[in-house]
Amino acid sequence: MYKRIYLYILKCNDGTYYTGVSNNLDKRVLQHNLGTNRDAYTFNRRPVVLVWHEAFNNYNLAFDWETRIKKWSVKKKEALINGEFDLLKPLSKKDFSKNKNS
Repeated sequence: MYKRIYLYILKCNDGTYYTGVSNNLDKRVLQHNLGTNRDAYTFNRRPVVLVWHEAFNNYNLAFDWETRIKKWSVKKKEALINGEFDLLKPLSKKDFSKNKNS
């Protein structure tokens, strides 16, 4: 039997997003909101709200995706959160149309 691990995104009180993994999602979100770790990114950004999660049976895959998503732009994270999967690929492409000398 496989143990599940959850990849999750929290929306912080300041409008930023935090991405993490846990094998007990409810407990982990509660820990973020209680501020059990003063050094955590979310500590001064409470309360936080769980806005997206996905269950994995493979820990390595969950951690790989966590690393990827943490590097994503806000717009790309919001597309994932909103289920706008058709936007994920276009939001991955660098916009070279901006003229830096303008």
